[in-house]
Amino acid sequence: MDVIVNNTPSLTGTIDALSSKNYTTRYLLVAALAEGTSTIYYPAHSEDSDAMRRCIQDLGAVLVEDEEKITITGFGSTPRPHGKLDVGNAGAVLRFLMGIAALGEEITFVNTYPESLGKRPHQDLIDALEQLGVEVDHQDGRLPITIRGGKPQGGVIRVSGSVSSQYLSALLFLTPLLPQDSTIEVLNDLKSKVVIGQTLEVLEQAGIVIHASDDYMSFQVPGSQKYAAAHYTVQGDYPGSAAILAAAAVTESDVAVTRLMEKSKQGERAIVDVLQMMNVPLTHKDNIVHVKGNGKLSAVEFDGDVATDAVLAMVAAAVFAEGTSRFYNVENLRYKECDRITDYLNELSKAGARVEEKQAEIIVHGRPEGVEGGVEINAHYDHRVIMALTVVGLRAQKPLRIKDAHHVAKSYPGYFDHLQALGANVEWV
Repeated sequence: MDVIVNNTPSLTGTIDALSSKNYTTRYLLVAALAEGTSTIYYPAHSEDSDAMRRCIQDLGAVLVEDEEKITITGFGSTPRPHGKLDVGNAGAVLRFLMGIAALGEEITFVNTYPESLGKRPHQDLIDALEQLGVEVDHQDGRLPITIRGGKPQGGVIRVSGSVSSQYLSALLFLTPLLPQDSTIEVLNDLKSKVVIGQTLEVLEQAGIVIHASDDYMSFQVPGSQKYAAAHYTVQGDYPGSAAILAAAAVTESDVAVTRLMEKSKQGERAIVDVLQMMNVPLTHKDNIVHVKGNGKLSAVEFDGDVATDAVLAMVAAAVFAEGTSRFYNVENLRYKECDRITDYLNELSKAGARVEEKQAEIIVHGRPEGVEGGVEINAHYDHRVIMALTVVGLRAQKPLRIKDAHHVAKSYPGYFDHLQALGANVEWV
């Protein structure tokens, strides 16, 4: 389905932030890896988190869910044999479970999104798993991927962090269960370090001990550990809320988003700081971000690696800022559901934005007067691109039609419902 986004001068109201996708998928996994029953309160519902639900059930976890919580009886360190797993279009779920598949005999991850996840590389994680004695069949590092595990022992593992931190997270979930101690050394650079902080936070809550260097480039992992059954509460999601906050910033608004912790370890919390740097009137206290936007923004420079999943929303806000904005250190955006630099900027240009790219930078020459719009644009099946393009559409003089906008459900199924509740003039077609 497509969405038509019409010019919307003002937004007003209060919404609860959706629950964090990143934390939900991690809590689901550690609960499945525990022996016993865990409870997760306020888990996210999205295509990604539902993919993790489906896959851990296929591997032997027992799930019971109501409107408030989900209880999970885990399979521990012995996933049930299952020939094929379908993670949908969820890259993080795939990579985390590639690690866990090393504990099983043979698991094939199928390719159901050849134009999106099917194009994404996983070679760095494959190389790391092979160091543990795991056999991996693959298509030049891409899906479909078959993993023949069995009895990996631990030891010294080297993994590149230059493309994605998800490879490292996968190893951090796996290695505590191996019989030997492990040393994980990160090669090259490590992208999205803040997300590794989230992984370590969840592992600690699950009773796992990992000794990390201050720069997250080396880890000592004691072997023969067991995940503890526990109770978890999922916090509000900054990556999804970033687009709502950006929408409030570029319009005349009085918008409050609740359940956004001030001291969250989500790197995308930086959306609040960036909007403040852009002189957007807002407050953040008692876990509520309150924006009283006037549509007037100043240009900004920002290191996007600390808030990868909020950068596209920041760029959308910068489209309407006075002056030239620069978002640097963002090359890893190229390796997501689509190339979130080239593909995204091409669509912004169609809408009338003045943008340019470098290999690891996005440069935005602001148009405070707004953009023309009046075009059909392709979001490339990418939920973050869909949300960010919608923000631009609110300030377009003519409607924007966003193709295949239903793919927003990958992380935020209620995104357009929330925007409509705030007064946005958007319609499904």
